[in-house]
Amino acid sequence: MSSWPHAPARWLMLPGLYIVTTGTFQKAPHLGTAERRDYFMQSLFDVAAGFAWELHAWAVLHNHYHYVACSTENSGPPKRMLGKLHMSTAKELNRLDGTPGRKVWFQYWDTQIIENRAYLARLNYVHHNPVKHGLVANAADYRWCSAAWFAENATPAFRATVESFKSDQVNVPDEF
Repeated sequence: MSSWPHAPARWLMLPGLYIVTTGTFQKAPHLGTAERRDYFMQSLFDVAAGFAWELHAWAVLHNHYHYVACSTENSGPPKRMLGKLHMSTAKELNRLDGTPGRKVWFQYWDTQIIENRAYLARLNYVHHNPVKHGLVANAADYRWCSAAWFAENATPAFRATVESFKSDQVNVPDEF
């Protein structure tokens, strides 16, 4: 990549760790049922695996989702994975609602995470997003996020480290 000063930042960011947020068009609750969140979460897992993205944290809510993931040389940019995810899930959600062609997804925001402290804070932020939105008192009780998985799979020391990071100052689009 050249050092052209006006090049879009996304051109320079692969591979690496990212945090991604996507909202539904007009904040519509397209993922408003347990079945739809189950479907979308499985789609996220499947598409991420197909593009060689390793999910580290996720939270799927009724009108938006967040994830933290690591890409590899073979992953391609987040835009390519999200294009596949959004196209396939929009088609299915529209089929379920009998609304072919309806716009489901609004846009996405991605940020490459380049500092260890930023990574830890964003993991904590995504794990606790359902609590932030008042859906549960304990994030591990929300089955469409990674908090319970993280509690079961992370070492106690790493879990304590992540949970020690404040996430209220994390700059993530989340006005849903």
